[in-house]
Amino acid sequence: MITIGIIAAFAVHGRIAQPAHYNDFADNSAVSGIPHAGDVLSNAGFALVAIWGWLALWPHRDSDQFRAAWSGYRLFLIGLLLTAFGSAYFHLAPGNGRLTWDMLPIALAGAGLLVGVRGAQGGSKANIEAIGLGLYAAASVAWWVYTDRHGAGDLRPYLLLQVLPLVLIPLWQSIHRAPRTERIAFAVAMGLYVLAKLAEVLDHPIANTLGFVSGHTLKHLIATAATAAIVWGVTRRFAGDGRRT
Repeated sequence: MITIGIIAAFAVHGRIAQPAHYNDFADNSAVSGIPHAGDVLSNAGFALVAIWGWLALWPHRDSDQFRAAWSGYRLFLIGLLLTAFGSAYFHLAPGNGRLTWDMLPIALAGAGLLVGVRGAQGGSKANIEAIGLGLYAAASVAWWVYTDRHGAGDLRPYLLLQVLPLVLIPLWQSIHRAPRTERIAFAVAMGLYVLAKLAEVLDHPIANTLGFVSGHTLKHLIATAATAAIVWGVTRRFAGDGRRT
């Protein structure tokens, strides 16, 4: 019902377009010939977290307490790794033509996170859900590309994958009494994600105020911390201290 309500709200709201000057980023730094170096290089953290998460969670993929969740977290980690490369590629020469390769991995990561958390609570067909939501993620980006090329870009299906985790994950974890440390880690991650989005909106003001870093670069760094909190929280399931309370 909550998902239906959010979809209905998006439908009533109407088309959500990409801001007209979205690709006008504040970062003009250059390092070793790399343009927009801050925005490009700050994506490296996503790759590091993805590799760490894979190495930490892979050994537990067949365990009773993680088997159902692995399909989702696998998609999340793959999406996170691809985000590092897709976002870096986009920021080398920002423009809607490259934005697809930034959006698609993020959508996949969001889809994977939903499936992973749901699978961890039990009672879900995780493999089927991972495929289904993965296809939805790709379709949401394809829809934006199609509508944007026809002069009426619509981000609603894509944004749904960013809104749903913020609403559904705390609800699922509360209902199914997920380990306390995991719930705290996810709450921290969500708080950091909101902070990252705020930094994104304040890209130019932050750059003008601080001088040494732009808001969008800061967004990447804060979002990296958010993903690290998620991975850390999930690994607590296997550390013996993730008690359910």
